[in-house]
Amino acid sequence: MPGLTLIALAAGGLAFLYAVIISVRGNARGYWLIAATVSAAFLAYSVWPITSMGPFGFWTEHVRNAWGVQIWFDLLCAISVSWFFIVPRAKKVGMRPLPWLIPVFALGSIGLLAAVARLFWLERNHADAA
Repeated sequence: MPGLTLIALAAGGLAFLYAVIISVRGNARGYWLIAATVSAAFLAYSVWPITSMGPFGFWTEHVRNAWGVQIWFDLLCAISVSWFFIVPRAKKVGMRPLPWLIPVFALGSIGLLAAVARLFWLERNHADAA
């Protein structure tokens, strides 16, 4: 099995495991650190395709065929739904969501994970202060 296939399968397995843990345990105090770590790890991995294929190489993949466009739509839907749930919680703890749209739309999930990490951290500290 090619290395990139293994990486993709491992990432899918880890994402599923994380979803199961969240479903069973709920939001724990340290989840901001998980989101921050995944954001940093994804950014570190992304340096490789960005430097070897250019910063807009993703676009070629998204317009290559109908599946590429479908994946682009899927990513946009995921970001939009996530943002729908993030904004009210962010405002509740004093996080200004509008500036976070820059990294979210510039970096996709990397920016979204960073915003979620910040949100979880603020919620934890807000709860500690209350």
